[in-house]
Amino acid sequence: MSLRDRLAQDTPLLAPGAYDALSALLIEQAGFEAIYLSGASIAYTQLGRPDIGLVSFDHVADVVGRVAERVKLPLIVDGDTGFGNAVNVQRTVRIFERMGASAIQLEDQTFPKKCGHLADKSLVSAQEMSGKIRAALDARASDQTLIIARTDAIGVEGFEAALDRAHAYVEAGADVLFVEAPRTIGEMSAIAHAFAGRVALLANMVEGGKTPLLDASELGRIGFKLVISPGALVRALVPTAEAFLASLKANGATRPFAERMIDMGGVNDRIGLADMAAAGAAYAAG
Repeated sequence: MSLRDRLAQDTPLLAPGAYDALSALLIEQAGFEAIYLSGASIAYTQLGRPDIGLVSFDHVADVVGRVAERVKLPLIVDGDTGFGNAVNVQRTVRIFERMGASAIQLEDQTFPKKCGHLADKSLVSAQEMSGKIRAALDARASDQTLIIARTDAIGVEGFEAALDRAHAYVEAGADVLFVEAPRTIGEMSAIAHAFAGRVALLANMVEGGKTPLLDASELGRIGFKLVISPGALVRALVPTAEAFLASLKANGATRPFAERMIDMGGVNDRIGLADMAAAGAAYAAG
């Protein structure tokens, strides 16, 4: 089933955020239907920096290729601002799609962008963003590759202005609409009401962010079709890593933490060592 067809179903699609091939593989093995490749999580894990526009186009493209080579799930890629103007957007779409993206998200912030739940953002004009959306649609090789249009206008221009921008982006042809950082369930419901039957809606669940945290079924009842948790896996891993390192420093050994770990065999089971060894032996045997 294509991502487009999946989003047409009644049940919302939940896509956890990944940042590399291992995290994507674990999401696939956990039984999810899609993966969201989070620019914020790439910044957190691979740069040790916040989501403030530090991750480059080439870096994201490299991660897209590594993830798509390892997993079979649809890959929804955070394309930030498209890394430039409409011409840059077209190159971003062509290469991300070629690398394995099933959907590409573009936002209306200026560069360098910031996490949608941070303050002091600035936006390009609605006209410029609409042009970027049209450019993205023209650049994709397949209409099964979805273009997600995100507006960050709620925190900059206000809720009504965000809806105006969102209408313009739907008119420009966006396949999925992402109105970032609604502050109440009332605002979330208003977004769903404004675009009911017109376009699939995306909800972003950020722990400690501006939007109320709801589960996928609740969001589906409101009217959202795609639910992402971009940084949740990182936020789950950080306290575990800190607890492990504290234990290792205090005890001088990993043994006291062993019950909360997997061993080398457990890692190799998850990443497919046996299958690769068998394939190598079969080819070597002719």
